[in-house]
Amino acid sequence: MLRRKAYEKLLSWKKSPSRRGLLVTGARQVGKTYLIRQLGAMEYESFIELNFILNKDAAAVFKNPSSTEDILLRLSLLADAPLIPKKTLVFFDEVQECPEVMTAIKGLVDEGRYDYALSGSLLGVELKGIRSNPVGYLAEVVMYPLDFEEFCWAVGVTQPVLDKVAECFNNHAPVDEFIHERMMGLFRRYLVVGGMPDAVTTFIESNDLALVRDVQSQIRGWYREDISKYCDKRVKLKAKEAYDLVPSELSNPNKRFILKRLNERARFKDYEDAFIWLTYANVALAAYCVDEPCTPLLLSKERNLFKLFYSDVGLLTSSYLRTSSLEILDEGLDLNYGSTFENAVAQELVAHGFSLYYYNSKKFGEVDFVVADKNDTVLPIEVKSGKDYYRHKALSNILGVKNYHLKTGYIFSSGNVEVQDDVLYLPIYMIGQLSND
Repeated sequence: MLRRKAYEKLLSWKKSPSRRGLLVTGARQVGKTYLIRQLGAMEYESFIELNFILNKDAAAVFKNPSSTEDILLRLSLLADAPLIPKKTLVFFDEVQECPEVMTAIKGLVDEGRYDYALSGSLLGVELKGIRSNPVGYLAEVVMYPLDFEEFCWAVGVTQPVLDKVAECFNNHAPVDEFIHERMMGLFRRYLVVGGMPDAVTTFIESNDLALVRDVQSQIRGWYREDISKYCDKRVKLKAKEAYDLVPSELSNPNKRFILKRLNERARFKDYEDAFIWLTYANVALAAYCVDEPCTPLLLSKERNLFKLFYSDVGLLTSSYLRTSSLEILDEGLDLNYGSTFENAVAQELVAHGFSLYYYNSKKFGEVDFVVADKNDTVLPIEVKSGKDYYRHKALSNILGVKNYHLKTGYIFSSGNVEVQDDVLYLPIYMIGQLSND
């Protein structure tokens, strides 16, 4: 059983005095259904699941009902477990296939006899307007692939070790060298396996990277199918093209997404909807360029200048040659895999509540990420996969600009914790210690 941080959010919803339905969204295969089933098994006396893809009769429950009582009567006929008042969780899965359930949920929640959880592919949920309807009747939890700490839990890293890493981060103290080397080794495995639950489980059970790659390839195929299924004809081909181009774009020196590589005559306005749906669905993550590293970052965002990452670093790594994965795992090789390091950092930052931006100017250079925490403090972040992590001209440049009011620059690399003036050097596996939840 994979331990997930999102489960605590589900528990908080159950214990909340304000009775609302629960909507769990996220990209396909991130573990939404698994976690809701776990909640039903652990916290309720009775659990009922209706999947609108697998059970074609399920949608009929919500076809022209005369009342909420009528819906409950129909539901009782399909239920494979007793409906026990105040002790039953009713789970509607793949709700994008039955938008009528969102209209009915208001009455069901108000009626109050049972608890209701809903889930669906974010792409389908977004396209059919399900998330915006009904306001006030649903608490939403967005799920992501396993972050690095969850991956460590899965492979058996003990909590005292993780607590020690957190302590070193908070105190700006070097990590014990033995622990540091082991954590770097685990992070390299994470770069290859990623955080998709099926890939992680396959890795734990088989220790066979070929099988892991098969799982990852299948998931990428499912994402393409979802694009075909939920995007209209005008968008879906462009979205597929953009999704497939991400690995090669991240391999370029500046990693910025260049439209002309899709089509020599491509214009941003022609592809904008495709990029929006990929990011709304959490299939891809976008980091937008800002003119100045100052809050609010949104005001200086350049919507047509961005980097595009995969939502899971394992899906990115598996799109490269098999030898690339083996080289990443070989800690003795002095290799520069900036794309995988940056994708992992983007993934961690989003999972921990940050919006992604980066800074680039002809005068000062480019900084990989700039994010703002909940106190509106801007954190400039450089990601270094090689050994030359003391070289960071662009970061030093912007730290020296008084009008930017930047207190600390962060360098994440394979090195240990170190402080030099206003620059904090941190091991790449500590990226999850930055949290904006």
